[in-house]
Amino acid sequence: MAKLRLGALADDKPVKLTVELPAAVHRDLVAYAAALAQETGQPVHDPVKLIAPMLARFIAGDRGFAKARRITKQGSAPSASAAPATSTAPD
Repeated sequence: MAKLRLGALADDKPVKLTVELPAAVHRDLVAYAAALAQETGQPVHDPVKLIAPMLARFIAGDRGFAKARRITKQGSAPSASAAPATSTAPD
C-alpha cells in the first residue's frame, strides 16, 4: 500500500464550520479514513475530522500561496493606489 499524505490526527481546539460536499467527495473521504485507519492502526471515528488536516496539508504545499504570504508578511505587496489603472473594456 502507498504511504498516505496524512499521519495521525492532532487533537486541536476546533473552529466550527458548515460545508457541503458532493456525495463522491464524501465517499472518498470515508474511504480515505478507512485506509488511514488501516495504515496507522488508529480508528478514524469521524471522517469529517480529516478535512482540516487535508486542507492544512494542501495549503502548506501550495507554493504560490506561500510566496504570496511571504510577500504580504514582508510588507512589500504593491498597494492598490500604486498599481496603474487598467481597463478590460474593448476600445
